[in-house]
Amino acid sequence: MACLGLILDQLIPLVPGQAEGEEFPAADLLLLAIGLGALALLPLATWAIAGPSGLGPAQRLIAVLATGFWLGQVVHPAAHELIHRPGRGLFRLGATVYAALLFGQHTSAHRLVHHRAVATPDDPNSARNGETFYRFARRAWIGSFRAGLRAETALRSRNAKGLHPYAISLATSAAALLLASLIAGLPGLLAWTGLALHAQSQILLSDYVQHYGLTRARLPDGRYEPVGPAHSWNTAHWFTSALMLNAPRHSDHHVHPSRPFPALRLPDEAPCLPWPLPLACTMALAPRLWRRAIAPHLARWRESRPADTSA
Repeated sequence: MACLGLILDQLIPLVPGQAEGEEFPAADLLLLAIGLGALALLPLATWAIAGPSGLGPAQRLIAVLATGFWLGQVVHPAAHELIHRPGRGLFRLGATVYAALLFGQHTSAHRLVHHRAVATPDDPNSARNGETFYRFARRAWIGSFRAGLRAETALRSRNAKGLHPYAISLATSAAALLLASLIAGLPGLLAWTGLALHAQSQILLSDYVQHYGLTRARLPDGRYEPVGPAHSWNTAHWFTSALMLNAPRHSDHHVHPSRPFPALRLPDEAPCLPWPLPLACTMALAPRLWRRAIAPHLARWRESRPADTSA
């Protein structure tokens, strides 16, 4: 499948995004279908992998890999779009999907911390130059949980209404694990958790690659420069971009967080990697290979940046 994706990426040139006023009319319907489908897929896959499904060991392994990649590379981009949608129903669906993946903090940390502090030391999900993915993953998981909790608690201190979002998220995750146990006992619990961790690893890999080594300069007044196209890595490959709902057009998303995915574009000044995002994420699993491969691109990015004026 990965090889097929690489071939298709090379056969057709870049497909530009649509103008915002020409948004794909079924975009929200597509997000709704993927989100609801994910909530149905998780218990079904748990039963197939750990329950009396009649599948052999090899077939169960294929089910783990196929489901995990679908959750990480298609469902995650859809849930990410949903938590940026203004409609309460769509937002709650996206939050529920992340909670079902045992990663509910992402709903809070991504919106309230990552978008504000990206490419600064205050963002746990911005990878530092030279940091391996494995060190980043531990730091980002724990850091995003804590930062999201602080951000949500601060919001509630100003406008406390209803249950704390973390309470809802943790309760949803607990309900998901209870359902897994009811489906197939301890093996079901392990299967659901394994699928969730598989998806989480892909989410963290995307964060790692898309912001690796990029930093915002400090201004003379001590603040960081505004978030711009230069603060995210992008990939211009059409097939994987379409598969991931234009998530690889990451700079435009950070500059315009509410812009729907069919309208996302590749600004001329946005730094681009030569590899499709799934391939770059695979490379990041081998730290020496990743550092060698990214080094010249990071060096060119630095040459194009203005000097830090805070000194």
